[in-house]
Amino acid sequence: MSLPQEPSCQSFLDYLKFEKRYSQHTIVSYENDLAQFFAYLASQFDSPAIEEISALLIRSWLAELKEEGISSKTINRKISTLKSFFKYQLKTGVLKETPMTTVTAPRISKRLPVFVEEKDMSTLFEHVEFADTWKGRTDKLVIRLFYATGMRLSELIHLKESQLDVSNGQVKVLGKGNKERIIPLSADLVEDLLVYIKEKPVKAAGTPNLFITEKGKALQPRAVYASVKEMLALVTTLQKKSPHILRHSFATHLMNHGADLNAVKELLGHSSLAATQIYTHNSIEKLKEVFNKAHPKA
Repeated sequence: MSLPQEPSCQSFLDYLKFEKRYSQHTIVSYENDLAQFFAYLASQFDSPAIEEISALLIRSWLAELKEEGISSKTINRKISTLKSFFKYQLKTGVLKETPMTTVTAPRISKRLPVFVEEKDMSTLFEHVEFADTWKGRTDKLVIRLFYATGMRLSELIHLKESQLDVSNGQVKVLGKGNKERIIPLSADLVEDLLVYIKEKPVKAAGTPNLFITEKGKALQPRAVYASVKEMLALVTTLQKKSPHILRHSFATHLMNHGADLNAVKELLGHSSLAATQIYTHNSIEKLKEVFNKAHPKA
């Protein structure tokens, strides 16, 4: 789907790419939302000029999306796209006011993050046997690093050996928007990573990635996802078994042990504290569980 309003839209997308340094995946998402919005305006209102786009027109598009059965979460994302787009038009002087001021987002029922219980993670690392092959060793270290750092799948796959700071026991992670963050590592994990690097197959020469396949190639997202799902299935009955569940587990277990919310925010690489606060709900549920088990009048 092509973009009408080409100059303003393309300029905005270039801004996201070169100044905000958003990922290609995120930029494509913005582009698709804008394409859908302007296609609607073209079909229903004969492509009004950008300064003629009102809150009323925007709300009519959102109402149509709702009638089509589009989820509130998706509609909220599209609203966010439009807010960013019109804010950019203000910044560049194309518009003097944004039509988004009176556009409200639909409420979304918050779901608590799903996580693996601590005892199940202990079972995985202490009692489950990983294959005695290069793949088996890689799978175990990958899962350990996911759980020890809360990294996203893309962050771990693109992790380079050079990002590992052995002397300080930490790893530098390149997150969304190319933002860097430092995450501490345990001495045992650092030692095992060093052994892994030292014993890499000869085929891996010249490959900067920390984790590689037995053929010396970079790991692929689908393969990592499948491995994590397979191993978690051995210790948990959760419906979702993915690298992101390990990220949730990392954050939830930190919160359950009294970690500071701001510290968890920094470790996860969240840009806003609101994104991290969902984990406080799980820790509150944990407190309720302890209370109900321990209090004589519970």
